[in-house]
Amino acid sequence: MSNTITTGKVVGFSYHLKNSKGETLDQSEEPLMYLHGEGNIIPGLEKELEGLKDGDSKKVEVSPEDGYGTYDETLIFQVPKAELPPEAELEIGMEFQTDTADGKMVLYLQEIREADVVLNGNHPLAGETLHFDVTIKTVREATKEELQHGHVHGPGGHHHH
Repeated sequence: MSNTITTGKVVGFSYHLKNSKGETLDQSEEPLMYLHGEGNIIPGLEKELEGLKDGDSKKVEVSPEDGYGTYDETLIFQVPKAELPPEAELEIGMEFQTDTADGKMVLYLQEIREADVVLNGNHPLAGETLHFDVTIKTVREATKEELQHGHVHGPGGHHHH
């Protein structure tokens, strides 16, 4: 049984994520579980974890192109408040889903003004170079079902779609 990260392995890793200024963006001591080779995590990170083993640590720098994308000014929209759901309690950072020609898109509330709001279709980390400090906690074979579904199932392997 090899504990090397390859396609079809279920990997658990803890991480500390910083931006280029060294500010912490996110961290998790509880292992984040994903199925390697299925695009469950951002491509730049998945590529760098390939071949690591249980217990390995690695610092990984991920460019915007391999992370959450480059920042796109055309994804900023001013929307009259009247067009938003009336019951929505507006808070900066809240998400709205909208249907576009390319499928569903998530918009983040960026600014609240008197008559309108500014919605941003960029991921909050778009345009950021991401600096991960990763420690591999577990590596195991994926179950048949996990491979069929293309993602990890929780303890006991059951979940609801």
